[in-house]
This record gives sequence, structure tokens and C-alpha cells, in this order.
Amino acid sequence: MRLYPLLFSAALRRMDPERAHHLAFRVIQAVPLAGAIARRVCAPDPSLKVRALGVDFPSPFGLAAGFDKNAEGIIGLGDLGFGHVEVGTLTRHAQPGNPKPRMFRLVGDRGLINRMGFNNGGSVAAVPRIERARLRRHRPVIGVNIGKSRVTEVENATDDYVWSAQRLAPVADYLAVNVSSPNTPGLRGLQELENLEPLLAAVKEAAGATPLLVKIAPDMGDEQIDGIVALAVRLGLDGIIATNTTISRDGLTASDAEVEAMGAGGLSGEPLRERSLEVLRRIRATAPGAGFCVISVGGVATADDVLDRLRAGATLVQGFTAFIYEGPLWARAVNRGLHRAGWRQAG
Repeated sequence: MRLYPLLFSAALRRMDPERAHHLAFRVIQAVPLAGAIARRVCAPDPSLKVRALGVDFPSPFGLAAGFDKNAEGIIGLGDLGFGHVEVGTLTRHAQPGNPKPRMFRLVGDRGLINRMGFNNGGSVAAVPRIERARLRRHRPVIGVNIGKSRVTEVENATDDYVWSAQRLAPVADYLAVNVSSPNTPGLRGLQELENLEPLLAAVKEAAGATPLLVKIAPDMGDEQIDGIVALAVRLGLDGIIATNTTISRDGLTASDAEVEAMGAGGLSGEPLRERSLEVLRRIRATAPGAGFCVISVGGVATADDVLDRLRAGATLVQGFTAFIYEGPLWARAVNRGLHRAGWRQAG
């Protein structure tokens, strides 16, 4: 397990982060060729199974949106031990995202700054790939994260989300409405309650029986978080994902000059750990009981981090940035740590 971090330090950190990501993804796409072996090595212990959103998750630990943007590596990622894979963010219109470079490592902080801008091939193109993954006997739970196309004006955002939801809900185990990325102009304004309520109501209708969650930003005050929780409950949403990346740069060990040179974007990884945990606790202080799903994400790197979130009331936990630093056996290590700790879903 420690070989990958050494390799990262020696070679991968010198490579452009986005190029390294694409190379790693090609390897993950090849994992199903040795699926039986990978599952034997990486499969979560059966005791880690979680019942949520009407389906059984092999583990409470899954991969957050942003890694498998186009639903191209679902089976390989499941074979590596992730209990669920949230694909996307997918948008109505295919789009290239923001200009490169747009991803930057903060190695000393175990963090990442990105301004990818929802680069993806579009919602319709992803449907047959998700359908094929669903046919596999051994597969993770599949979440689908949807967002607003850059070419769509903010006042027309609801139609954009509804269009994607109508096409993706039939193939998703759950849908996540992303209104919290800092990298699409105007998107975070959709978190304001007067904008969010009609959007979520319309998407919920379009989603039908598919469970629906909303993904929120960490850069909100308690009052706004409480308002979104109340809204989600009132509309009958199935849960909340907390949190997306942050625009804050507080507490970094990297120099101001280094951070400034990287420019705008969302910060993820270890620097987000405490804030995302705070938001989780705030949600659970006001949200209903276990039937309301809360997926905690942000700064999760170890089994102890996952346990902290589960004990604080998370139903499920996601990670992303630590995958870059820990490598392909990361989910296996987390799941083994949960098993050693004797974790079981309550009830």
C-alpha cells in the first residue's frame, strides 16, 4: 500500500495532474479484465453492507463525483472496493470545461485545487454506459450527479436539470443535483432558497421513483444550511450530500504566492476535513432520522475519517482527493480499517 505514495512522490507529482488522472483512469478501465482477482483482493467484507436509498451498498464508503465524469469506469472502480460510484457531473450539453491548466496539487496540504468546469460528454452519451454497467452481476451502487450546462442561462437552469434528470433517472440508483460547484458561473446562486425550491421540485417530479439528493457547498452559514435541510425535507427529497469543494484558502501550509499562482477553483482534500464535518453535524442536528440520507464528503482519507463521519450521523461517506495520493488500493485499505474496527450499520 505504501508503494504507490512513494511512486507518486518520485514520478507522478512531476506530471500534469490532469494528465496523470487520465493515465490512472485508463488503468482503472482495464481492471474488469481481471475482475475476479480484483474483487477477491479488494471486495468489502459482507459485514460492511449498508441499506440506504432503497438499495444495498456493499460498503458505506464510495467515490465522489468528479473522478468518473462520463460513467466510463464504474465496474473497475467497484472492483477496487468502492461501495458506490457517483458519476458526473453530467450536463445536458456536452462541454469541454474551462481552459487548461485547471487542476493543481497542494502536496504538502494533501489537497487539490480544480476549476474543471463540468467537462463531460453530455447526459445522453452516458446513458448506454450506465445501462451496460447495471447489467453486470458485480457492480457498485451507481449515483448520477447532474449540473447546469455552461451555455444555459441561470434563469433557464431548471429546464436544463429536468432534461438531464428525465434521461438519467431511469438508469441511476440515485440522482444528485449539483448546485454547489464554484467553477460554473452563477451556479452557487441556485442554492438561494427562492431559486432552489422550484428547481428541486421540478427535478423531483422528473426523477420519479429514483431517490434524489442535493449537493451543497461548505461556504454557507448555519442559517442557510438549516434552510436547505428544511426545504429538502418539505419537498420530500431523500437526502443531502455535504459538501462540495470550498473557495476558502484558510489554513494552508502552501505559500500565498504558490496558491495565488494556481488561481481560482474549488479546494478539496485534507484542508476541507473539519469544515465538512461541521456541516455534517449541523445537518444531522436538524434533519430527520436515519431515513433521511446524508452523504458526507470532504477531507476523507482514512478509515478513521470514515468512522468519524459515520459516528457523526452520516449514512454514507465519499472520498476523492485522497485517491490521487493513496492510489488504487485506497478503498481496500479504508474498508479493511472499517472491518477491523468492527463497524456495523445500526439497526
